[in-house]
Amino acid sequence: MASGQAASPRPATTAAARGTRRAAGQVLLAADAAWRLGPRPVLHYALHRLRLATGLARRALGAAAAPAGPFLPGPARVLPAAPALPAAHAARVLAAAAAAAAPRDWHGPFPAAAHALALDLFGPGDVRPVWERSRLAALPLLAQAARLDPAGPHRDRAEALLADWVARNPPWRGPNWACGQEAALRVLHLALALALLGADRERAALPDGLRALLALHARRIAATAAYAEAQDNNHPVSEAAGLFAAGLLLGDPALARRGAARLAAAVARLVAPCGAFAQPSPAYHRLLLDTLAVAEWLRRRHGAPAFADPFAARARAAALWLRRVMEPATGALPRIGHGDDSALADLSLCGPADARGSVARALRLFAPEQAAADGDPGCAWLGLAAGAARPAPDEAAPCWRSAGWLVLSCAGAQALLRTGHPLRFRPGHADLLHLELRDGPLALLRDGGSGAYNPPAEHAWWHAHFTGTAAHNTLTFDGEDQMPRAGRFLFARWPRTEALPAGAAYTDHRGRRHARTLAVEGRTWRIEDRVAGPFREIVVRWRLAPGDWTPAPDGVRGPLAQLSARADAPLEAALVQGWESPAYGVVGPAPVLELRARAPVSRILTVLRLP
Repeated sequence: MASGQAASPRPATTAAARGTRRAAGQVLLAADAAWRLGPRPVLHYALHRLRLATGLARRALGAAAAPAGPFLPGPARVLPAAPALPAAHAARVLAAAAAAAAPRDWHGPFPAAAHALALDLFGPGDVRPVWERSRLAALPLLAQAARLDPAGPHRDRAEALLADWVARNPPWRGPNWACGQEAALRVLHLALALALLGADRERAALPDGLRALLALHARRIAATAAYAEAQDNNHPVSEAAGLFAAGLLLGDPALARRGAARLAAAVARLVAPCGAFAQPSPAYHRLLLDTLAVAEWLRRRHGAPAFADPFAARARAAALWLRRVMEPATGALPRIGHGDDSALADLSLCGPADARGSVARALRLFAPEQAAADGDPGCAWLGLAAGAARPAPDEAAPCWRSAGWLVLSCAGAQALLRTGHPLRFRPGHADLLHLELRDGPLALLRDGGSGAYNPPAEHAWWHAHFTGTAAHNTLTFDGEDQMPRAGRFLFARWPRTEALPAGAAYTDHRGRRHARTLAVEGRTWRIEDRVAGPFREIVVRWRLAPGDWTPAPDGVRGPLAQLSARADAPLEAALVQGWESPAYGVVGPAPVLELRARAPVSRILTVLRLP
């Protein structure tokens, strides 16, 4: 370059152009995702954003003072007798209650004084653990302990816990008022605690502080109702149930009717006749079922009218759906899709990893003829009797299909295929044709889990990884996700899906097709993957249970199973270290078998032999 000649601006211009193209590409992806979501959720979300921008949402909340206690019925109240329980469970309740304490920190890294509707819920850290603490699940637990030990300190400790939360979370300030669903789940736990104390139906005897607190929660839920309706997941269900419960406790028939109508409408939209839930996640299906069960139990207890059709039929189908995919001996659920280890109203003390109490309660409420006399203590607390425990007509069938899923069972093993067909609601993970295979209680082929929704900086890769295609037991084309991302929890350009007689298929936006079919004979499973379209390389991944696995030229061997594969083109098999998330916020290494082949491969057959 000649002396004094100005440097060319071309590199900067090129970088700016690349940034402009990326921004334009994201706009196009967002538009594509909006088109696929459909007008209803998009218009609700637009209304929510408009209410925030114009200040209408904040004005709907308005000025409000923190209520003054007491919040729970006084210590002089005679409590109902505890139900007949196994001694071991009663001891567990008392031990858990003794360990329950008010958190030293209700807010985590989030500013406690900022207006809830103006908070950044991602920049400071992960809000999920903060919200979990403020669901106040300890209140029903302490109410159970008070019934078992009326002379103990449990009621006073529940009052102190609730008073501390109210004092540290003034209305509309801090992260715990930022989400209508979290407010609703608090209401449900409050309602359950009052019912366990035998005080929920004596509205005139409810302390003024509690009535004021419930009214604040109802206002908070209503302020962002459009956001809930836009989500097509647990938000509209939970928030409607919270409004309904608040209306019952406050003796406000109009509020209870509004909540009941919204709840019935949400169930009709989001739960298919077969019982499948719009959010493709067994964990969030459990939260759905827990919410419906608490709402239905409160409805019956207060003598409110039945929820409008098809609530009862859809709730029954949802209960049977979860029973089918749950491992019966341990209560474990497949960790497919989003999951945050929620366990609403866990009166059985099963914990987030065991759904048996949730299923038992839902069956006794919605499908009593299916409910077994299993001695579930949570049902005993609610006075729910078991039925005759007749199996559902289709549960004996080795092959069962529901919206988005296919189940195949044989010789003590069960496979769950994420077909995604029909793909009516947003996919949370790029996991189409993911296969989960359970041999008895062992999850042999398993999902990677969720990691965390907003992990710390040193683990920033978690969210994209665990929601991506490579974290699932499916196939990737050229190392890419099945669909591009349009946001943190949103994918665009959803594939076209189709059902096959023993499997399913999809065609992505690049014209690449993946078809997966299953066949089983005794303890031998065959999974066939057929591919077509423009691609250079495919990789099939099988995420394995921890064990003593030995690589082989065509797969892996071990005491748990043998996997071998062949293809119509050269195939490379490698046992590599992957990652899995066995619980929310927990990630560890996991063995993964990778089967890699280059075009023009069109077929890979994996044979799995169980001992």
